[in-house]
Amino acid sequence: MTVTTPGWVQDAVFYQIFPDRFATSSRVSKPSNLEPWDTPPTVPGFKGGDLLGVAEKLDYLQDLGITAIYFNPIFASTANHRYHTFDYYSVDPILGGNVALRELVDTAHARHIRIVLDGVFNHASRGFYQFNHTLENGAASPYLDWFYFNDEWLKAGRSLDAYPRQRAKGRGGESSLEQLGYKAWWDLPALPKLNTHTPAVREFILDVAKHWIDFGIDGWRLDVPSEIDDDSFWQEFRRRVKTANPEAYLVGEIWEDARRWLQGDQFDAVMNYLFTKAVLGYFVGDLDLAEVHRAGGYHDVKPINQRAFTEAIDHVLAMYDPAVTLAQLNLLDSHDAPRFLTCARGDESALRLAALFMFTFPGAPCVYYGDEIGLDGRHDPDCRKAFPWDESRWNHGLRDFFKWCIALRQAHPALRRGALRVLYSERDIYAFARQLDREVLVVVLNISRDTRNVSLSVKDVVGDNRVLQDAGGQGRYSATLGTLHDIKLAPRSGLVLSTGVE
Repeated sequence: MTVTTPGWVQDAVFYQIFPDRFATSSRVSKPSNLEPWDTPPTVPGFKGGDLLGVAEKLDYLQDLGITAIYFNPIFASTANHRYHTFDYYSVDPILGGNVALRELVDTAHARHIRIVLDGVFNHASRGFYQFNHTLENGAASPYLDWFYFNDEWLKAGRSLDAYPRQRAKGRGGESSLEQLGYKAWWDLPALPKLNTHTPAVREFILDVAKHWIDFGIDGWRLDVPSEIDDDSFWQEFRRRVKTANPEAYLVGEIWEDARRWLQGDQFDAVMNYLFTKAVLGYFVGDLDLAEVHRAGGYHDVKPINQRAFTEAIDHVLAMYDPAVTLAQLNLLDSHDAPRFLTCARGDESALRLAALFMFTFPGAPCVYYGDEIGLDGRHDPDCRKAFPWDESRWNHGLRDFFKWCIALRQAHPALRRGALRVLYSERDIYAFARQLDREVLVVVLNISRDTRNVSLSVKDVVGDNRVLQDAGGQGRYSATLGTLHDIKLAPRSGLVLSTGVE
């Protein structure tokens, strides 16, 4: 099967927004009892961010260089993260409702910024109509086949225990089936698992997916899609979405090997956490492992040496079809993990090295909101802080560096679509080339805390006696007889050299 992915994704720079915490607009009326914006977030608390607030901050995002936004869930829900969906056809009123999404999509598209929404289709919420119907009517409800219920409970007339005093202790739903009377995702009572084997459920989800594509969104980020363990479902999902918009982006949240879903008939890409974990292990000199391992998907993250990093990156590059590799959503952190800066115990050099690597690596880079201004944060809820719009609190030097990295990527087609070739990986230095036709960029990264000098053989990618320009404007280097001699790298720094497009 020929693998095709949306062409625009290869050129995109994503920005992930947690809607409750990014920006708020006076045009959206708010309920009372919101947490003050600048106070530490709590697990249940709402800050009151909204979609019109995002629309009003598009100048900020465009100035940064962002061309696509991935939103955490925006549909009606009783949780600040909105993974507890109760109405898939309605944007949460606290976010401004469907009218706010209409304005945001139209305004973003006018600026050539794409919008990707979070699709939560594995589980719903206790307030979801069909589940609530069963809570009220038990065995008499016509919606029993929408979820997984304990038949013995229902036959005995026993009420479902949807609001238990204690969470079920098991995992994978088995314990919740026995203790709550229904299967819940990770035994969380608020998240009853949908039964996608039921034709009506499948059709409901597929209609939701197409509805919002028709509305104008540019793709779906799919939450825990591997837990809908059914290739035919995702194949039909892709068919429905791509029929509505062939250029829609489908990216799955799969933290490990995703080859099963990336054969060209299901997803276009995944959130590239294998990349993320390798980057954390290599570029961070002093990982806060106690904090890192609080994120379930980071249980295997550890410091890695030069060889292990090289092998990990080679593995990531070899796993998938080249079209998939160029469409992968590469990230340094997200709402599901401590922020990169916190994992690095505040070491800004680690974040800069990792960001430079991400922006010069194949795949679409994704910035988690606030990383560019130095926002830190431990595990949930701390990694979901409100964005501080008081510019005196920003790390402007770091933001300027992110802007430079983004502009560099956008200026050079080879960084977006070119092949990658490792040139050197020794002595705490990792160097590689990105090549597209006659354009070549050489990226050299020094993770040590000492100055390093290195000579690189570039004959196979650059040829003899060709001049490369430092992308930072600091000098020129000649590839004499195919070798770049005596490249001097400051401690914990990177260098990008370019041949330019000929």
